[in-house]
Amino acid sequence: MCVESDGCELEGCGLDEVRTLSGSMSPGLKPDPDLRPCKPGQKFRAALLRCRTPAVAAGILSFGNVLNYMDRYTVAGVLLDIQNDFVVTDSNAGLLQTVFICSFMVAAPIFGFLGDRFSRKVILSCGIFFWSIVTLLSSFISTKYYWLFVLSRGLVGIGESSYSSISPTIIGDLFTSNKRTMMLSIFYLAIPVGSGLGYILGSGAKDAAKDWHWALRVSPPLGIIAGALILLFVPEPKRGNIDQMRGRMKTSTSCSSWLYDIKELFKNRSYVFSSVASAAVSFATGAFGMWMPIYLVRAQVVQKLTDPCVSGVCRSTDSFIFGTITCVTGLLGVVIGFATTRVCRKKTNRADPLVCAVTMLGSAIFICLIFVVAKKNIYGAYVCIFIGETLLFVNWAITADMLMFVVVPTRRATAVAFQSFTSHLLGDAGSPYLIGLISDGLQKSFATSALWQFLSLGYALMLCPFIIVLGGMFFLATALFFLDDREKADKQLNQLTRPPSSVKVISKQGAF
Repeated sequence: MCVESDGCELEGCGLDEVRTLSGSMSPGLKPDPDLRPCKPGQKFRAALLRCRTPAVAAGILSFGNVLNYMDRYTVAGVLLDIQNDFVVTDSNAGLLQTVFICSFMVAAPIFGFLGDRFSRKVILSCGIFFWSIVTLLSSFISTKYYWLFVLSRGLVGIGESSYSSISPTIIGDLFTSNKRTMMLSIFYLAIPVGSGLGYILGSGAKDAAKDWHWALRVSPPLGIIAGALILLFVPEPKRGNIDQMRGRMKTSTSCSSWLYDIKELFKNRSYVFSSVASAAVSFATGAFGMWMPIYLVRAQVVQKLTDPCVSGVCRSTDSFIFGTITCVTGLLGVVIGFATTRVCRKKTNRADPLVCAVTMLGSAIFICLIFVVAKKNIYGAYVCIFIGETLLFVNWAITADMLMFVVVPTRRATAVAFQSFTSHLLGDAGSPYLIGLISDGLQKSFATSALWQFLSLGYALMLCPFIIVLGGMFFLATALFFLDDREKADKQLNQLTRPPSSVKVISKQGAF
């Protein structure tokens, strides 16, 4: 038996230590005859605390991230149906993702500020509850009010921004070294897996109900469950606790102003260059995620493998295949990235940015080949998409891990949020709309035909591999400054710590 923090006696605890209701660990105490038995409510809370392990927390946060991206790309999975139902052009359809990302990136710095100063788990739960409710309500919007549907996507972006900005910092404070890399890899694996599931479950729900609106009713119930799990089982670790087990922070996070944090981040060259490189990845993934299923449909129309869809429920085969490819390539990319960096770190300390640079440059080659072979062979296009996406997804977790190395814990939420802001501002905030705008402009230049619709969208998407090459160059620039910035972050962290004070546990019978 052992003692809970409210003075009652619990069964099933080890003699060596006991977890208090605040989540902290204290030495085990000897049984005291004056202690009262724990009430049922206290036993329930204690049982919850025993489940609040770092591994469980990381799993729940990763599950929430899957739902975030599943909801985000559900719309892309039924985009052709939305275009036909609301009667909108390519550019107006791309506006859905652009409005979503714009609200996402504007809210990110705000949540970064809040995440460095207030309860992170509460912010995460409120955010996931909010976007779940808005997504569900948006499925009932009439086709007469396309502007309201676009606005709803903007509100969903605000809710999802809170989650993406803060959740990685909790994982960063629960793990360290290679274990943190592994957990962040699992967390960021949710990006491609969740995106792929958005296409798969969205198109599946549409086919089952013969109505695309049901695609938006899959993720909200799961989001409510994820929000409740976060409140119950995810702890609130001290910022920088894992990084400095040998000491405690001398200064509280409130002593550092937001403007000062931003100024210091701008001085961090590794952070700046990797953020710009992340924007290149976001540009490509945002454009591909929105337009690739439609591009594949148009390719098959040109090859006379299917008929154009102008009304009714459109076929979901291409969304399903693209979603499956995205899930598999996401898994492979993150695993390859984790394994490659572990091996390469033994040979060079600059392994993280170098792996990102090489895989991005390789990805650009295969993405270019998509538009070469898609006109003649749809299966060749699938192969090029598979290899190109695998190489592109390698850098998701590595980029986040680099940030943990070069930014001190007290401003990591701000760093993640601001990196999210810049990557979306320069990346997928504009790429879906820009690609649609270029496609519309090219279609107006010539007589409309199935072939020209296919070619115009392909020419617009050809912008992506050039942006990816540019991102690879910025990762190479990151490698030049990575070691210096990592050393500076270590020095700043040492300055923020002091030796731990001795803690005495007092019982009614004295100290021991």
